[in-house]
Amino acid sequence: MSPAASRRRARSACAAIVLVACPVAAHGQDAPTTAGAPQALPDNTLDPHSPMAAMPDLGVDWPDLAKPDAPLGMLPPDETSPGAPTLFLPPPTLPDAAAKPASKPATSKTTETTGDRRYVLSIEGLGDVAAEGLVERFDALSSLHQGEGAVANVAQIDRRAREDADLLRELLRAYGYYDAEVDARVGGTAGPTLSGQPRLAVTLSVTAGPSYRFRSVALPGLAAAGRDEVALAHAFGVKTGDPVNADKVTGGIEALKLALGQHGYAFATVAEPDITVDHDTHEATLSLAVEPGKVMRFGAYRLSGKRVFGMRHLMRISRMKPGDRYDATRLDDLRRALIQTGLVSVVQLTPVRTADPEVVDVDARLEPAPPRTIAGTLGYGTGEGASIEISWQHRNLLPPEGAVTFRGLLGTQEQLLSAQLRRGNFRDRDQVLTGQVAIDHQNRPAYDAKTLTLAAGMERQTNIIWQKKWTWSYGGELIGSDERDVIAATGQPRRRTYFITAAPLSLAYDGTDDLLNPSTGWRLSAHVSPEVSLQGSPFTYVRIQLDGSAYQPVGDHLVFAGRLRFGSIQGASADRIAPTRRFYSGGGGSVRGFGYQKIGPRDIDNDPVGGASLAEFGLEARIRFGNFGLVPFFDGGNLYEQSLPRFTGFRYGTGLGFRYYTSFGPVRVDVGTPINPLPGDSRVAVYVSLGQAF
Repeated sequence: MSPAASRRRARSACAAIVLVACPVAAHGQDAPTTAGAPQALPDNTLDPHSPMAAMPDLGVDWPDLAKPDAPLGMLPPDETSPGAPTLFLPPPTLPDAAAKPASKPATSKTTETTGDRRYVLSIEGLGDVAAEGLVERFDALSSLHQGEGAVANVAQIDRRAREDADLLRELLRAYGYYDAEVDARVGGTAGPTLSGQPRLAVTLSVTAGPSYRFRSVALPGLAAAGRDEVALAHAFGVKTGDPVNADKVTGGIEALKLALGQHGYAFATVAEPDITVDHDTHEATLSLAVEPGKVMRFGAYRLSGKRVFGMRHLMRISRMKPGDRYDATRLDDLRRALIQTGLVSVVQLTPVRTADPEVVDVDARLEPAPPRTIAGTLGYGTGEGASIEISWQHRNLLPPEGAVTFRGLLGTQEQLLSAQLRRGNFRDRDQVLTGQVAIDHQNRPAYDAKTLTLAAGMERQTNIIWQKKWTWSYGGELIGSDERDVIAATGQPRRRTYFITAAPLSLAYDGTDDLLNPSTGWRLSAHVSPEVSLQGSPFTYVRIQLDGSAYQPVGDHLVFAGRLRFGSIQGASADRIAPTRRFYSGGGGSVRGFGYQKIGPRDIDNDPVGGASLAEFGLEARIRFGNFGLVPFFDGGNLYEQSLPRFTGFRYGTGLGFRYYTSFGPVRVDVGTPINPLPGDSRVAVYVSLGQAF
């Protein structure tokens, strides 16, 4: 191999991947020493202010750069060759073994020289580049993209073009295109005119060159992991033949560290990767040294910092028990569970060596979060009216995790005062003990009720962090209610007092991808409540409700969603059951387009009276663009006096919803209209809430 070709061989890592922050170290091949080449340079060679050493072999002296009249690049004519300029030679440089072959500096060909213009950017030559995410990363960092649409002078545009050419070249190198070149052109017109002035065309022309690939990938030291070696190598993911991609190398290192922790190697170390790039063969080698250490067993937690929970409660939340194989993912699970309680703001979990070389303890340092919250909400729904709600909560008033919430609701049709207890992780992980006392006054078109409720229960909770597939609840309720309604046939007012004992049960499956904004999967839930009513002579009945929904994405911006609901009361007629315990239909969570509880049997005054069974459906097309969305919908359903739905006489509503997507879920505004209204139904209904309709 010639000396020039040999000098082209180099080892490079993050120096060739400047914008990816890859912790890659590299070394290059030493350039061979040629005959006559100096073996060492004077000490003052590295001092830019020292006199330059003479080079008698050239027959000329170095120019005196202190003289202002010394031209750069040329020496005065040689006296022995009158009129012939002598070439100015730069001083020799130290060999840089790690340097890659010099790439052409970014240049910009500009045909426009003056004026303030708007411009349009286009990129040519990326069609054959297999670099997923490259365009998105370039767009996020591009100076041209940040200023596109604003007026700039041509000099500014040219400078941005050169910066972006350098940026795109380095991104291509990060994806393994080490020979990539990018040229910028500024000039001409492109796109529609703005204010009568054509926009300036800015083009980045890419010559990507070949994609470099790994000739070999080695993980020296990993064999010490024994039977875990194959799984750990698989977790790293980078293998022989893969493109030299900095992101994949960095991601592979993080995945390998995670896998080591999952397999019990609490104190494993992973060295910096050593990558050698051969620019002649367009290949590279990768070596990543690993020291797994021993597989460790978990011993105990050591509490430090401010005390938030006792050891017993911490062990209840943890999924890793003494004697278990150490698993770093279970520590991460514990960290998120502690944050989810709302009582901890900072969690640090650190493995600590013990006297037993195969046992590891974990130091748990917790910083408490503010325990109190005051919240307020405003709401409105056609038929439900306006409401304002204020609540005060102390999340650890009854430790551990005994959250007490006092809530007040003031609305045009409902007023409520309640106190609720929720004790999280009660006796088991993710199990919640609930208790509530509430005084409620509801003034609905169907009834006027003053109700006192005492309730307690147990539930397996789901939340945004741990959205569980299966959830359940059970409990008991004691209800005393003074209710006024009318006899449906005659319209005669009546007042009855009910004492009700109920034992509600629920079981639900959730196979969707998001709790508040699902886009794929399905849900199914069943609610059963055996009840005993002491109004008049005691009698029993059972309330049953089934709900199902499904979600199907179409492309990146459209989701079709549908739901079904069936309800039935077995064992008593609708008229005998308390009005507040009957089924109702219509409203924002039911058939949109109709007012709240407006669907179903009515009395002679055209007010709803409720029913013993119901059937409903809903269809939506959720169209999203950025943080906003449109949702055309079509709903239908009906309510029946019989204990089983008859699926006849459906009322249909349609309309358009608007969504604003936030980090905690979508804000929903739906505007609907009934397709087949009954006399007295409003032509427009509006619903505002948090989360999707279903």
